[in-house]
Amino acid sequence: MSLTPTQVHERIQSLDIIRGIAILGILIMNIQSFSMPGSAYSNPMAFGDLNGVNKWVWVISHVFADMKFMNIFSILFGAGIILVTSKSEMKTGKSAVLHYKRTIWLLIIGLFHAHLIWYGDILVIYALCAFILYPLRNIKPSIQLLLGLIIFSIQSIMYLFFGATIGEWPADSLTEMTQSWAPTQERINFEIGMITGNLSQQIQFNSAVATYLETNFFVSLYGFWRVSGLMLIGMALYKLGFFTANKSNAYYYKPIFILFPVGFILITIGLIKNFNADWNWEYSRFLGSQFNYWGSLFLCIAYISILMIFVNSNILKSLKNRFAAVGRMALTNYISQSIMCTLLFFGIGFGLFGQIDRWLQIIVVLLIWIMQLIWSKPWLKKFRFGPLEWLWRSFTYGKKQKFIK
Repeated sequence: MSLTPTQVHERIQSLDIIRGIAILGILIMNIQSFSMPGSAYSNPMAFGDLNGVNKWVWVISHVFADMKFMNIFSILFGAGIILVTSKSEMKTGKSAVLHYKRTIWLLIIGLFHAHLIWYGDILVIYALCAFILYPLRNIKPSIQLLLGLIIFSIQSIMYLFFGATIGEWPADSLTEMTQSWAPTQERINFEIGMITGNLSQQIQFNSAVATYLETNFFVSLYGFWRVSGLMLIGMALYKLGFFTANKSNAYYYKPIFILFPVGFILITIGLIKNFNADWNWEYSRFLGSQFNYWGSLFLCIAYISILMIFVNSNILKSLKNRFAAVGRMALTNYISQSIMCTLLFFGIGFGLFGQIDRWLQIIVVLLIWIMQLIWSKPWLKKFRFGPLEWLWRSFTYGKKQKFIK
């Protein structure tokens, strides 16, 4: 039996709805990196006004969005690995070739995105993790869940170690960390100049930062441990039926009532402690970041639970269909967010990088949300896939897929 992409009637709408909301939600945080120097993402004191409404926008974004929607998207990616490989194994008895072809082409798309459009790409990290995690797809969900939590915790262990040994660091490492956390005006001006410069300068800057994120940062500090842990958690939750909306609402109330308050309290404590420490990197970069790191995991599971109840309900059916359409075109919508933001903030477009306050950034986010919610559904009425989904599937299955319905 030949393999074909998942048909509309085979799709799990709950996954599409959650994926669509996650894609929209990640822009709340990504907009900061599109519009401000990179250090402002981790250290709100590094750049821009942080008073009045701007401070409230940052605080609300940090508490309710930072890491939460990216965590959801990572968990869903792990669930997607199980969904695609299990379908392949049911039809042909094997899945390795399909999985690795699919992952290689995602890696290629991610590399184009990261190096030519925006360095903050997540697709490369997803692809690299998917290469490694494939052999773990068939282990028991309880083991996947435990292993995912262990791998996820390694980043915390490393950060606590780094924070506890700062006194032993060489002087050049201390200087570099200080400058990256709270860069000098000269360093900020350089970044602004490169991003608002000509296309060659933008690509040069993008590629340099992307290369760092795909190598040193991926292995030693962040990407692999967090994303791989979340993907394994996603595999386990999919196998346990968490995403299929077949469970009762009571099943989803438990994580909401337990994990939401725990996560919220952790994040709030971290927020207070970091402001009390004046966002000094010696505290906030390592120990101070762990409150949100773990709080976001708890909150994202609570978010998914809330969304499953929403999916099970009979309310806002039209809106749910629009979220599902955004989710079915997740790759296209993710890349289109980058294209729209680079045209707005980078030198290739209007060059507004470093000039837009946080409250205005949220207005941009809302406008992009509206556009994507408006265009995704009518597009899928006429076409079987989003344009990048069609391209990805055509390369994955080795033949041009039917595009127009």
